[in-house]
Amino acid sequence: MRISPEMNVCKESDLLSRLSESATLAMARISRELKAQGHDVISLSLGEPDFDTPDFVKDAIKKAVDENYSHYPPVNGYLEVREAISKKFKRDNNLDYSADQIVLSTGAKQSLANLVLCLVNPGDEVLLPAPYWVSYSEIVKVAGAIPVVVPTNITSDFKLTPEQLASSITDKTRMIIYSSPCNPSGSVYTREELEGLAAVLRQREDIIVVSDEIYELINFTEAHASMATLDGMYDRTVTVNGVSKGFAMTGYRLGYIGAPLWIAKACSKIQGQFTSAPSGVSQMGCKAAVEALPETVEYMKKAFLKRRDMMIAGLREIEGLEVNVPTGAFYIFPDASAFFGKSVDGRTINNATDLCAYILETEFVALVTGDAFGDPNGFRISYAASEEELKEALVRIKRALDRLQ
Repeated sequence: MRISPEMNVCKESDLLSRLSESATLAMARISRELKAQGHDVISLSLGEPDFDTPDFVKDAIKKAVDENYSHYPPVNGYLEVREAISKKFKRDNNLDYSADQIVLSTGAKQSLANLVLCLVNPGDEVLLPAPYWVSYSEIVKVAGAIPVVVPTNITSDFKLTPEQLASSITDKTRMIIYSSPCNPSGSVYTREELEGLAAVLRQREDIIVVSDEIYELINFTEAHASMATLDGMYDRTVTVNGVSKGFAMTGYRLGYIGAPLWIAKACSKIQGQFTSAPSGVSQMGCKAAVEALPETVEYMKKAFLKRRDMMIAGLREIEGLEVNVPTGAFYIFPDASAFFGKSVDGRTINNATDLCAYILETEFVALVTGDAFGDPNGFRISYAASEEELKEALVRIKRALDRLQ
């Protein structure tokens, strides 16, 4: 007898029902579907550089294929690659991580998942200054922990203040995760600002700090600061990085951490039960990337800076849209709350999700709602696209917002 879906007693896990689909990936999927239907969609939703991987990295990967880097690597990565990352940390960040303190993973997303699964228990609280990267909260939920959203706003350039941090810490706080440069706001914490946060955190030695620095090379301030370099913070801070953003290597899936040795060993243990090591050829591409001086990929940062300035100028011409000046990454996070409650053709915009859906459906520009990042007042624009696309997107966004009354 054939069992109908109604009769099937199998079902999804409770964990799956607690998780949300990645909003950035969902918007990218919808964009592809609309394009397949023949619509001229401009997608500003994905956080992916529109550059190709540099030739010197591709050459290293080709060489790795020829040299048969095709067998199982050590779970935490090849020693030669971890040694290269160790030197990069010292050269660029003034951080002393031995090769044993470094773990390579299948993208920085897996690095973050490893950390959360290793370090928090069900019921623990993890502080997430908002807006935060979409997957932070979902990874915390996977571990059975509680994401505690700490709102920031555009007037402070979306940066967490020491006062906000202090008032958010409870007896259950186990971890804080933040990014600098930040996805989605583009904000960059100065060393002084991090010192203010560190002064609060030093009062609670049981709180682990996860510093996501994946956008390190796309920093328009020329002064990247790492939390782990501050007095008293090295032994309880994990530095997360990778080659996806700075070297346009998103598809190679290679992230890494520098961490206290006990945390690095814990991450290796849990990774060994999920994926083992990342691809050997990707690791050799990573080695070539981190051995290169940051100036090697300066051309990408210069292009992003030019696009940022063009986008800010265009967005500021739209009445009702509040825009600050992000100092890193390739995102702008406008405050669009002035449009909430407005309508057009019988359609009312109640929130950022409604607004992004309206812009996509009427003007075919894909953006990501701020709700996905823990900030319901705005939306994220990725300007990792051609200048021609960005100029046209500005025209369409303005046209859509100007129609709202």
